[in-house]
Amino acid sequence: MDLIDEQIIKELSKNSRLSMSELGRRVHLSSPAVKERVLQLEEQKIITKYTIELNKNNCGYPISSIIEATIKNTLYEDFKNHIEKQHNIDFCYRIAGAACFMLKANFATFEEAELFIDGLIPFAHTKTNFIFSKVI
Repeated sequence: MDLIDEQIIKELSKNSRLSMSELGRRVHLSSPAVKERVLQLEEQKIITKYTIELNKNNCGYPISSIIEATIKNTLYEDFKNHIEKQHNIDFCYRIAGAACFMLKANFATFEEAELFIDGLIPFAHTKTNFIFSKVI
């Protein structure tokens, strides 16, 4: 991977719907050349999918939180099964450190957040951090 590939990835990270001609203009390559590079990045599994970013506030979920979960009594599978059924989770990672999992959840109200956290109590001790704003 060279600097041009890094520029391509940066541009596609900002907007994965860019046309090949616009992407080529931004990285100073022809459309066929940039298309070939994108195909190579896909074949090398550097680019694995194209996605969108939702404005959760406009979707009715103005409250976001990062939750650290420390599993009780080796209930890892039960916790994972519970989390997989939730519709409001952006991500859930197994982590090393003081907690076992870190997840991002979105809520319409604080009451909904409280009910969600209460639903985790059988599986884990939690530490919840509410998000005020995005920095980068």
